[in-house]
Amino acid sequence: MGGSGVVKLACVLVICMVVAGGEAAITCGQVVSALTPCLPYLRKGGTVPPACCTGIKGLNTAAKTKADRQAACACLKTLSKSYSGLNFGLASGLPGKCGVSIPYKISPSTDCSKVT
Repeated sequence: MGGSGVVKLACVLVICMVVAGGEAAITCGQVVSALTPCLPYLRKGGTVPPACCTGIKGLNTAAKTKADRQAACACLKTLSKSYSGLNFGLASGLPGKCGVSIPYKISPSTDCSKVT
């Protein structure tokens, strides 16, 4: 990741921490780490990398409470605005491709306050 990518990632992490507040045990750092292997797939399609599914499954396991799920949702929304070229159709289908069911659609229009 180039210098501007590192700065962008740091800004995303700070924004996610502010959005998530202090209630959730899951952090935006965890969300970013878990989903970074998914970025090539989300940009170009193809085969979902095994490390991506490992990250999604781990993230799903870590999001135990409503606050965790809302925080993860908020982080996903922030990330979706920070990375260009993402295919949201691929993003919304990604949990299913990894054998995971989440209680909300991955989309920039999702209202994270309604995630249960």
